[in-house]
Order: sequence, then structure tokens, then C-alpha cells
Amino acid sequence: MSPDPFDPLGPGDGGPGDEERPGASTPPRIPPPRESVEDSGLPLPEPAAPAPPVLEHDVLKSLLGAWALAACSPEEAAAVELHLGTCGPCADEALRLRDAVGLLQPEESLDLDPGLRSRVLAGCLDRRPPRIPVPDWAAPYDAETARLDALLQDIGDGEWHAPVRLKWYDGQADRPVNRRTTVAGVIAHLLTVDGLVAVALGMEDPLGELAPASGEPRERTETYWKASHFPPTRTVRVPWREQTHALVRTVSFAGGGSGQLSVPYGDFSLPLRDSLVDRAFECWVHAGDIADAVDYPYEPPSPRHLNRMIDLAARMLPSALAQRRREGLAAPAKGLVRAGSPGRSLRLEVEGLGGGEWLIALDSPGALGSADHEVAHVALDGVEFCRLAAGHVVPEEAAAGQDGDREAIRDVLSAAASLSRM
Repeated sequence: MSPDPFDPLGPGDGGPGDEERPGASTPPRIPPPRESVEDSGLPLPEPAAPAPPVLEHDVLKSLLGAWALAACSPEEAAAVELHLGTCGPCADEALRLRDAVGLLQPEESLDLDPGLRSRVLAGCLDRRPPRIPVPDWAAPYDAETARLDALLQDIGDGEWHAPVRLKWYDGQADRPVNRRTTVAGVIAHLLTVDGLVAVALGMEDPLGELAPASGEPRERTETYWKASHFPPTRTVRVPWREQTHALVRTVSFAGGGSGQLSVPYGDFSLPLRDSLVDRAFECWVHAGDIADAVDYPYEPPSPRHLNRMIDLAARMLPSALAQRRREGLAAPAKGLVRAGSPGRSLRLEVEGLGGGEWLIALDSPGALGSADHEVAHVALDGVEFCRLAAGHVVPEEAAAGQDGDREAIRDVLSAAASLSRM
């Protein structure tokens, strides 16, 4: 008798007298367990799809609207689609309904709303304020550098060498000028000029020992470009972005009092709080230049940040106008007054995003703008005013509405354009 591994007694378990005897009962044989599909390690067979229900033509036709809206049950949808393959009139009607449904759902841009980041952060900070908040005056710089970095992340290697024209307005010659570079060259420009803020905060200068003594932004940029053995590549993105992070982090730790720290720009200086708004403005303007070069849509800053940029330019206009007057580029003052006293003024009305009204003192940077001494009124769109201050629009083409002293209007618009620089 052959041993049976599935015999619970096993061979010889009964000892010496274990041989079979006539009439002795034989233990039941237990068959081996059958291996199931689940235990075999093989994939389970796909369940058979239920057959579509058989429906009358009129019923199927009545379901076409629900099918176009994707509101049918799976069985009904299968029945309708099977029917559409054999019924031409119903197939045409289904196509028309699908097109109509598409019109009910307007296309949306795949690009994120530029204000989404600010809204998400605001919502988070409402729940849990940061231990070290970013100062309000640094928020535009933080936002615009982040937006530009997102744009740079989306462009390909070859697009870093796409040609870009840096444009500004030459106040001395009263004409627009430009300088040819590349996308990478623009980021190198932002890196070197942001370095002026870094140095004012005691951080490392990205130019190192090559930094020119003048501190003039254009000279710093040209120095960086000339010192490179090869044209800048996408590798410039990392030091630029790390510097922007370090700047925001440093001013946040320093607190609001650091906003009065002076940042020199060669022949003029700005308080740190204004300097970071200025850097945010230039970052946005050059991001638009890059977006144009790589054919990418780019939106203006949020209205709150745009208003800060416009306000800075408006506050700089009396000094810019006085400088042009000293150089013989603007009409002589017509009514000098003591500093802090009201004087002849132009009302600058900025419409649209970030808009508002500013009274610009015409005859002395120390005078106060006064509605009672208003001699001219200029109205511009907010983005258009920023394009004027960036040197992307000539003064003669900027104002949407003008009223009053034409000479004062011309001088103020030219002063706004002269605020631009490379």
C-alpha cells in the first residue's frame, strides 16, 4: 500500500499489527484541497460586461439630451452609443447636442489666476499668523519674483537664448532707447541690480570684486555681461532666485523699521521700503519683456501691489521734474513757494487696476500738491501709466485725457518717462 501524504494517520502509525485485516474499517481518504483562482497568483478574469438594455427607438431618442450631458446611467449610455452606430438621424442630433453643451461651458485659461497665490496665503495667514511676517512694502517684490520664477520654470532650454529688447526712455535726449540681450541676460540684469539692495542690507554682492564703484544699475549690468566668458544661460536663475528669497527673508527678520534704510542707485537713493517696490516694478516689467519674447501670456500685478508701484512713481515725479528743470529740459518754475506750502499742481488721475488720484507739485519738490492750485489734469489707465514710467510708451502717446496747462502736462509726462532706466 503506497503511502498517502494526505492520510491523517500516516504509514505505520498503527505499530507492528497495523496490516489490514478483513472487516477492519478503512479510514476515509481526504482529497487534496483544490487551488482557487484567488490563491493561484493569476489575475482574476474580467467580469462580463452587462449587455445594453434593448430599448425602443423613441426611448433612445429621448435619452440623447441626457447622454450629451453625461447624465445617463452606464447601461443607458451603452444602449445609446450602440444605437448611434446604426441610426444616422440620431447620430446627427447627438453631435449637435454635444456642441451645444460645449457652448454652455466657456473655455477657461490653463494659467493660474495671478491673484491665487495671494488669496491662498491670505487665507492661511488668517488662520495662523506667521511668526515673522513679510512687511507690506516687501509683499509686491515677494509676489512678482515668485511670478517671474514660475514663468521661467515653464520655458524650455532654447528659449533662454530668445532675443529680448530692454527698453527705457533717455531723458537727456527725450527719446526711447533699447539694448538687445536674451532671456538669461534679463535675469542677470535683475540679479545685479537687486544686488544693490542686498549690499545695503549687508549681504554679499553678486558681482563680488567686479562691482563698479559708481553703483549705477546700467554699469553693474554691463560689467556682469562683459565678465561672462559665455552669454548667460539658464543657470543664472538659481542665484537670482536664491537672492530674492534671501532679501525677503532678511527684511522680514529686520522688521518694519528697516524700511528707512537708504539704498543708493548711483546718482540717487531710495529708502528700502520704496526700493523693494521699485524692484518689484522692474521685475514685473522685465517679466513682461520675457513673456513677449517667448510668446507667453502675462498679467499685471494684483491691484493692491500695482497701486503701490503707481504711488511710488507719482511721489517721485516732483523730484524728477525738478531735475529736468535744472538740466534745461523742462519749463522754468512759475510760482516758487516755501517747502511744505501748497503750490501749483497737476492732478494725475489713474484709472482701472490700482488706480487713484495724486496731486503733483509742479514748481518745487518740497511744495505740497493742492487742489486749490490745480492748473492741469491728466487721466491715464493704470497699466498704461506704468508702461510710461517704464519707458515703453513715449509721453506724446500716453495720456488718455488732458485738460489745462499744456506745458505742465508735457513736462510731467516727460518726467514720468524719465523715471525709467535699463
